[in-house]
Amino acid sequence: MKFGFVNEENMILLTDLYELTMTQVYFNKGENKTAIFDFYTRPVKRRPYLISVGLEQLLYYLENLRFTEEDIDFLYRTGKFTDEFLDYLKNFRFTGNVYAIEEGEIFFPNEPVVQVEAPLIEAQIIETFLINTMQISILVATKAMRCFSVARGTGLVDFGLRRAHGTDAGMKAARASYIGGFLGTSNVLAGKEFGIPIFGTMAHSFILAFGEEEKAFEAFAEQYPDSSIFLVDTFDTLEGVRKAIEVAKKKNLKNFRGVRLDSGDILKLSKETRKLLDEAGFKDAKIFVSGGINEYKIKELLDNGAPIDAWGVGTELVVSADVPYLDCAYKLVEYNGKPKMKLSTKKLTYPSKKQVFRVYKNGLIHKDVLGLYNEKIEGKKLLKKVMENGKVCVELPSLKEIREKAIKNLDTLPKNLKDIYSEEVFLPELSDKLKEKVEKTIKEIKETI
Repeated sequence: MKFGFVNEENMILLTDLYELTMTQVYFNKGENKTAIFDFYTRPVKRRPYLISVGLEQLLYYLENLRFTEEDIDFLYRTGKFTDEFLDYLKNFRFTGNVYAIEEGEIFFPNEPVVQVEAPLIEAQIIETFLINTMQISILVATKAMRCFSVARGTGLVDFGLRRAHGTDAGMKAARASYIGGFLGTSNVLAGKEFGIPIFGTMAHSFILAFGEEEKAFEAFAEQYPDSSIFLVDTFDTLEGVRKAIEVAKKKNLKNFRGVRLDSGDILKLSKETRKLLDEAGFKDAKIFVSGGINEYKIKELLDNGAPIDAWGVGTELVVSADVPYLDCAYKLVEYNGKPKMKLSTKKLTYPSKKQVFRVYKNGLIHKDVLGLYNEKIEGKKLLKKVMENGKVCVELPSLKEIREKAIKNLDTLPKNLKDIYSEEVFLPELSDKLKEKVEKTIKEIKETI
């Protein structure tokens, strides 16, 4: 039986057919000189800033991609590829250089997040995987950071695995949301693979299986006396809270963790729940809220005084519901030392190898300047060389370090860009030399068409 899971053995075929058909033509015509490709996003509504995430997984892919005998046999059976090209693929390896904005760093539209410098065939074949991996990671990390930015110190947990668009997306979302400021995830495999803290409470089915809330709460408390959070909205929410309190007292839960609200008028119910818990002597018990939570609801509830301590954010997080895709691209900007540009309306690209220079003012991001790679421009250089000749050439930070970096970088955002309702588009300035290169390249292109 075939499950169709992507793994180390088959990941190189997770690509679009045209990547392989184009590269076969390159191979046949001897077009395999050094190419430079930029991965970047175009302006995104409701996302004044984005968080760079996904690089570590991309680098792992680049270091390990191989065509197996099974892959070669499959490609042969398609009838689309020559024996000579398939022989070339048998020994295929990525041997190029990669420059990237580090994970946890803030970036903006039109800035290259990843810049690939490699033989044309190699740089072309990796396109699909690169976009696929970077897009979902950036989307979820940014959505998570938006929740974190309005949570006012309350806790956030990824509850989205069951609603993610596939198993791979669920794993990437758990990692990305942790980088974006979440405390952890309900995803047990993500806990094992990434070392992310795992969290969980109970389901309504657990209550229904026992038939009565008291019996369900008692059974759970007997098993987990120091970590019980009772789900109280199966029948009547406030009655559920009262029963949770009764069980906590009956079982002498000295470390009663609290209750979870999953439906209803959360503002009203959270205030009444807090009152009941406090009057019963459980002032340290927490109120955990789930069910359709996003950054907008978190802000609204806290603005209105909801005494909520933690949030389970699910569907809205893992599918980035309000912005479910990035208008992102991977474009050739230089080949064999010659600048390349796309001139399509609203999709113009900037040529040549580039660098992003960030200028701060009073500790906040003031402007980014997009210039040629070797220009001498004031500011912090964001693109770092992370892979040389197909091998990672830097010490990659731990997931915890990336998370700390992302949270710290949030403090460098101006207030107008941090606003979750902002529609502002923050674009980099172009250096004079890059402007000259653009004008010259456009002129050369128009002379040939």
